Amino acid sequence: MAALFKECLLSSGLISLGWADLLIIIIYFALVLGIGYYLVRYTKTGDDFFLAGRKMTMWIAGLAFISANLGSLELMGWAASAYQYGILATHWYWIGAIPAMLFLGIIMMPFYYISKTHSVPGYLKLRFGEGARMLSAISFAFMTVLMSGVNMFAMALVMKVILGWDINFSIWVSSITVMVYVMLGGLLSAIFNEVLQFVLIWAGALLVPIIGLVEVGGWKGMVSRIHHNFPIGNYTHLWSTLGHFKDNPMGIQWIGIVFGLGFVISFGYWTTDFLVVQRVLSAKDLRSAKMAPIIGSGFKMLVPFIVILPGLIGLAVMPGLVGQNQAAITGAASYNEILPLMMARYLGPGLLGLGITALIAGFMSGMAGNVTAFSTVWTYDIYKPIHFAITKKEVADKHYVNMGRWATFVGVIISIGTAYLVENAASIMDYVQALFSFFIAPLFGTVILGMLWKRATAAGGFWGLFAGTVSSVGMWIWVRLDPKALSIIAGSSDAKAMAEDMYRALWSWVICVMVTIFVSYATKPKPVAELTGLVRGCTELPSDGHLPLTKRPIFWAGIVFIAFIILQIIFW
Repeated sequence: MAALFKECLLSSGLISLGWADLLIIIIYFALVLGIGYYLVRYTKTGDDFFLAGRKMTMWIAGLAFISANLGSLELMGWAASAYQYGILATHWYWIGAIPAMLFLGIIMMPFYYISKTHSVPGYLKLRFGEGARMLSAISFAFMTVLMSGVNMFAMALVMKVILGWDINFSIWVSSITVMVYVMLGGLLSAIFNEVLQFVLIWAGALLVPIIGLVEVGGWKGMVSRIHHNFPIGNYTHLWSTLGHFKDNPMGIQWIGIVFGLGFVISFGYWTTDFLVVQRVLSAKDLRSAKMAPIIGSGFKMLVPFIVILPGLIGLAVMPGLVGQNQAAITGAASYNEILPLMMARYLGPGLLGLGITALIAGFMSGMAGNVTAFSTVWTYDIYKPIHFAITKKEVADKHYVNMGRWATFVGVIISIGTAYLVENAASIMDYVQALFSFFIAPLFGTVILGMLWKRATAAGGFWGLFAGTVSSVGMWIWVRLDPKALSIIAGSSDAKAMAEDMYRALWSWVICVMVTIFVSYATKPKPVAELTGLVRGCTELPSDGHLPLTKRPIFWAGIVFIAFIILQIIFW
C-alpha cells in the first residue's frame, strides 16, 4: 500500500515534489481532518449542523462566504481565461460580483435572516408555497453536485498536469477527506476549514504574481511585453474595447457584460445560490449577516491579483499556448495549463509545496461549499416535506442531522461520478457558465420579485421559475443543434461562446420575470398580513440609525463601492 501511495504521488509531471513539499501537503490533510473531528462535539442540533448554530462573527462568516467561491476551478479556470481573453476576465470578479454582494448585504439579507430559513428554497416555500420550493430545491441540488464534480475534476487535472499524479487517486483521496470532515462537523467544520483555506490560498497563490511581476518589470513592463507578443488584439483594457463584439478577444459587447453578467448572473449567483448564502446565514446577528457580504466584497476585489495576474503574466512570458481542442491535436500546451506552467517556472522546493497546498485548499473549499449546500437543501427542502407528507408526523431534530450526514456521503459519491462526466467536456468554464444560466438566472428573477413585489403570487412564482429554466435549457440545445442560432440569441454574428452564456442568462431572466408578472396578475395574491417578514414594504426592518456611522453596514458598502468605481476607471 505504501509503495502504491508513493507511486501515485511521485509520477512524472511538469515538476516533482521533494519530501519537504510532501510534508506540507500531508500536514494540511491532517489539519483539516483534525478540525472536523474536534468540531463534531459542537454539532448536535440541526442549526449546529446546517447553519453552524448561527454563532459566526461577521469576519468569519465573511471570509467563509468568499472562500466557498474561491475553489480550484477559480484558480485554474480564470487564470486560463485571463490568458485567453486578457484582463476582460476580471469582469467576473468586479462588475460580476461586487454590486451583487453589496445588494445581498444591504437589501436581501434582512429577509433571509428574519425569516429564519435554512435555505433559499426554504424562503421560496414561505413566499410562494411548496411548488416553487420543490422545483428550486431539485434544480439546485442537481446543480450543486454537478458543480462539485467540476471542482473535483479541475483539481485532479491540476495535480495530473503539474505532478503527474494519477487522476483517480487525486479525485478519491481529496473527496473522501472533504466527506469525512463535513460529515463530522457539518457547516461549522466547513466554515472553519474555509477560513484556514482562505489564508493558505492567498499565501500560496500570491507567490506566482509577485515573482512574475518582478521578472517582467512591473505592470508597465508586463503590458509592454503583451503588446509586443500580441500586436493584434487588446488584452489589457477592461472597458474601452467593449463597443462591439469584434473589438475584443472575448467576442462580447458591453450590454452582455453589464446586464447578462453584471446583473442577471452576478445577482443571481451571489444573492440566491445557497452555496454562498448559507455562510452568511450562519452569522450571529442581523448586523453581522449584513456585514459579512460587505467584508467578502472587499476581499473579492483583490482576488484578480492572485487569479487573473498569472494569466496576464503568462501572455508576457509564455506566448504560444493554444485552446484545448488544438492542444489535443498538436500536443502543444493549452490555456488550462498556464497556472501549472507558471508554478513550475517560479516556485522552488518548499514554496512549491505551499503553492500546491493552496490549490488543494481551493479544491477543498469549493467542494465543501457544494456538499454542505446539497445536504442542507436535500434534508430540509426535499426529504423533510416528502417525509412529512407520507408519515404526517414531525420527527426529532437529531433525525435530520443524521439525514444531513447521509446526504453528505451520497452527495460526494454522486459528485465523483459527475467529475468523470466532466472529463469529456470541451470547456470547463463554458460548462460552469451554462449551469448558472440554467438554474441561477431564472431563480434570481423569482426571488427578487418575491422580495420586492407583494403582488407576486404562488402560481406566478412557480410558473415563472419553470419557464425561465426551461427556456434557458432550450436556448442551449438550440445553439448545439444550429450554431447560427447564437447570432440570434446574442444579436450579432460576431458573438462567441462566452457571449452566448451571458445573453442566454439575460433572456431566461426576462422570460421568468414576464411569466411571473403575467400569471400573478391572473391569480389571487396572498393577504398582506401573510407577507410580513418576506416582502419589502410589508416588513418592519430593524434600523441601524442608532449606531455610529462607522458601524453601519451601509457606510462600509459605500466605501467598497467607491473603491470598485475607482478600479474601473484605472483599468478602463
